[in-house]
Amino acid sequence: MAVGRDTQSVIYRDGATGRLPLVPTTWVELERRAKRAMSRRAWAYVAGSAGNESTTAANRAAFDRWRIVPRVLRDVDTRDLSVELFGHRYPTPLFAAPVGVLGLVRPDADLDIARAAAGLGVPYILSTQASVPMELVAAAMGDAPHWYQLYWSSSDELVESLVTRAEDSGAGAIVVTLDTHLLGWRPRDLGLGYLPFAHGEGIAQYTSDPAFTRLVDERMTAAHASPRPRITPETIRTLVHLTRNHPGAFWPNLRSPRPRASVDTFLDVFSRSSLTWDNLAFLRARTTLPILLKGIQHPDDAARAIAEGIDGIIVSNHAGRQIDDAIGSLDTLPGIVERVDGAIPVLFDSGVRSGADVFVAMALGATAVCVGRAYTYGLAIGGEQGASDVLRNLIAEFDITLGLAGHSRADGIPRDAVVRL
Repeated sequence: MAVGRDTQSVIYRDGATGRLPLVPTTWVELERRAKRAMSRRAWAYVAGSAGNESTTAANRAAFDRWRIVPRVLRDVDTRDLSVELFGHRYPTPLFAAPVGVLGLVRPDADLDIARAAAGLGVPYILSTQASVPMELVAAAMGDAPHWYQLYWSSSDELVESLVTRAEDSGAGAIVVTLDTHLLGWRPRDLGLGYLPFAHGEGIAQYTSDPAFTRLVDERMTAAHASPRPRITPETIRTLVHLTRNHPGAFWPNLRSPRPRASVDTFLDVFSRSSLTWDNLAFLRARTTLPILLKGIQHPDDAARAIAEGIDGIIVSNHAGRQIDDAIGSLDTLPGIVERVDGAIPVLFDSGVRSGADVFVAMALGATAVCVGRAYTYGLAIGGEQGASDVLRNLIAEFDITLGLAGHSRADGIPRDAVVRL
């Protein structure tokens, strides 16, 4: 496989005719261009993290503490980037992580990343906080692999319905995100007084769900209405957002209390801070799909996941979005991999910006690596093509790094391929 070489050749040949890449190939410029393409609210939500954003910095600092140790005079002309998970062979170790409220970035962003990922054979982990129902996203991917990420609601009926829909839509696994049972303290969003869900953004999985619809019906029947807000220009704008984001036609929605009742219901049932290990049996009894836990940061939790019969884990701190002053995710990876000792797959997420980062995480024992902000920036700049180019560039750089480091298999990178400074 010559992914890296081929991608480089296309870029250089296009450059010879005056055509430059659609998306920048450096992180700094990618971030700068994406910020310019987004609204203030969208940028704050996508780029922002918890508190002083020290956890985001810790994620990067953790990568900076590792260096690749190249080996030479090895035949690496043919390289195999594929990895195996749950009996399925994927062409690369890259996964498109779940990113909520992509509709802030552009209206069809959920469908754009779905098609971009499908075109590259990159599994896309659909978010519960999507702006498009999962059935439409799955249809856009065709037979390409996708997983479903679950936020565990306070309504078990809703959890069961979402999981059933995901399985019916062809999801290959259920990823339970554990670190967002409370929303992190995010000053960028707080400074703007903006929560997208309060505007009806990012709740399409809910408003398209029969169990959630029943909860809204019950709320409306009980006349459980919220106090009427003071009428201001912002109130009117919010009402318009709610009306447009809710399923159905604009004018009937405008006259109906259902859009606002749906948002109020969502805010009531979104999360469950009382969730414990004991609840996992409920999920296991309702799906035959592999179950992964996302948000693992401690080896003891990894060991408990194995004891509870969980099929895989994702080492992640939500890219720094939940807890300030937390440990960098890569710093936790080696200890978790050692404790797991090959019993279940260990995926990695948080702080990945390059193909070299993917290599480092794989050398430290990750089975596969998830990226989120990177492709989101590509979406902002160029929609489906922008996301595809970002993912392709990451894969190409990983391929080239793999070969230059003297290795030919993504799933065979030895621990001594990297050294800690």
